[in-house]
Amino acid sequence: MSAEPSGVVSDEALSRAQEFIEEEEGAANKLAGWRAVFITACAVAMSAFHLYAAYAIVPTQTLRPLHVAMVLFLTFLLFPVSKAFRHRIMWWDLIAALLSIAVVMWVILGGDDFTDRNTTPNGWDIFFGVTLIVLVLEAMRRTTGWIMPAITSVFVLYALFGAYLPNPWTHKGYEVGRLVGHLYMTLEGIFGVAVDVSSSLIILFTIFGAFLQYSGAGKFYIDFSFSAMGGKPTGAGRTVVLASFLLGGPSGSGVATTVTLGSVAWPMLAKVGYERNAAGGLLAAGGLGAIISPPVLGAAAFLIAEFLKISYLDVLLMACIPTLLFYLALFLMVEIDARKYGMGNTVFEKVDTVWNLTRRYWFHFLSLISIVVFMMWGFSPVLSVFWATVVSAVASFLRPECSLIPYDVFRGRGPFVPKLWNSGFIKAMEGGSIGVLNVAATCAGAGIIVGVVTLTGLGLKFSSIVIDMAHGSLLLTAIYTSLVVWIVGLAVPVTASYIICAVIAAPALIKLGVPDFAAHMFIFYYAVLSEVSPPTALSPFAAAAITGGDPYRTTMQCWKYTVPAFLVPFMFVLDPSGQGLLLMGSTKALAAANWWSIAEVTITAAIGVAALAAGFQGWALKKATPFERGMFLAAGFALVYPTVTADLVGIGLVVAALAMQYLRGRPVAA
Repeated sequence: MSAEPSGVVSDEALSRAQEFIEEEEGAANKLAGWRAVFITACAVAMSAFHLYAAYAIVPTQTLRPLHVAMVLFLTFLLFPVSKAFRHRIMWWDLIAALLSIAVVMWVILGGDDFTDRNTTPNGWDIFFGVTLIVLVLEAMRRTTGWIMPAITSVFVLYALFGAYLPNPWTHKGYEVGRLVGHLYMTLEGIFGVAVDVSSSLIILFTIFGAFLQYSGAGKFYIDFSFSAMGGKPTGAGRTVVLASFLLGGPSGSGVATTVTLGSVAWPMLAKVGYERNAAGGLLAAGGLGAIISPPVLGAAAFLIAEFLKISYLDVLLMACIPTLLFYLALFLMVEIDARKYGMGNTVFEKVDTVWNLTRRYWFHFLSLISIVVFMMWGFSPVLSVFWATVVSAVASFLRPECSLIPYDVFRGRGPFVPKLWNSGFIKAMEGGSIGVLNVAATCAGAGIIVGVVTLTGLGLKFSSIVIDMAHGSLLLTAIYTSLVVWIVGLAVPVTASYIICAVIAAPALIKLGVPDFAAHMFIFYYAVLSEVSPPTALSPFAAAAITGGDPYRTTMQCWKYTVPAFLVPFMFVLDPSGQGLLLMGSTKALAAANWWSIAEVTITAAIGVAALAAGFQGWALKKATPFERGMFLAAGFALVYPTVTADLVGIGLVVAALAMQYLRGRPVAA
């Protein structure tokens, strides 16, 4: 491998990057013939059913089990038991798929009698319940690997054998029948909150994202960013930041955004002088922003709304300022990179002018903001994403090259059915269902964990242990909680990490007076760190595969880009004034909020992020001395603590460090 980056993305690099996407989303079979037609038909039917359920009324007791049945059925047909059996459907896959339907039909056909006997299940209830638990564990293993099923199994064992554990972890223990009754026969376990959100919101957003993808919105967002930002020393980095926001907002997937953007942006970053690991770190950091950026955020954001019983629009409001601070940190890092690495002006071959691109494809921006517009009009989140999907589909017909259904179909040219079957519309409907399988399987598994926690009271036990360790200190409790979330996130995806910690760690912060919305947002942001933390640092590893860099050095570079923004969550749990960063968590409170207080805490947070960026990069007006670097870091940490004294100390240190740099002047030439 040459020392200088070539800036060429090879097929081998893209193949390695695709492996990281498969590691997060599962390695799906690529089928042909009638099997492919059957899978496509099932996936399209699943998307059609959920779009119907969004507009019509389907009872919760029916929707959740049917969603799980569809997810498990497609998972066992699409994801092999091991790579040795890839690209074919084996007899055991068919048996597992049919069992998935059977266990759910037992639930639906059982009616009220089924749920009424959850404390005293009969033999068939126990058989089907145990079968469903095993199927969910296997579905998670096929889509996300061994770690999540192993953790879920530990929780199940805890419920069964808790009586043999020492204090404070002990509980009376539950028999198999009682545990199965809670997890399978009520809406508190597998069919609980996580599956509710997956069946009513997450799948609709994956369908919406697929419609945007197949209508050409993703390509437009990249072209628009390249055209708007190219040609300046910081243009390459700024392009990555802007494109990652536009791409990531609708997708909500960190790895997919990293790979999509990296395959076209790495040559540009190499051209202006980015080193392989630094470029990979920036690409991964941009991809990470997809999980915390409105209007979609990650799947965990829908769970926040459900856990707190607030509207999804409230969650979007809470995410606005932290998202702006995250991208401010990235922009500042890019600006510093241009000076630190001595990047010069480079003229890029523009796809087209910004005006021409906007004039032709303006409707893609309409698709991007339509969800928020519908919610502001008073539509529910479910109906908002439904109508946004309709808007995206209808708007695609404004340009022939974007149309989800080719114009020739309507003109009667050629065979109708084959053209429609191979159209972007069918591919989007198929992609929407397949794209949700790994997340939905994780939600079903997380339902097992949540059910065990509620049944055994583990959440209250854990919160008491954390508070005792912190001796009642809110700062120490927040630090311990962030470490717990981070450690859990090392092993499991963001969605699972949030769900687990929301039920076992959030009560500790809430017990010490932190509002529930601030506690849940704190946990959400630290759960997102799982995307950039080994051994599951999938976004940096995927970026390293594209740039040819070292995976772990790329991960450290990604940490450098993102750490300033990830200290911000401490601001909204340590002091009431810091909650202004979340716009007080609800539209009602926002209407009566002290706007000056919100502006004040936002400005101090921005200065803190800038100070941390300068400290971690070792560069502000010029290269910082070790003493100046320490001053910037100390100022950043002080500004993160939202008190008047800490703010004055932090601002004073920033002013002093900048003055020292200014007074040093330029070095005299020899």
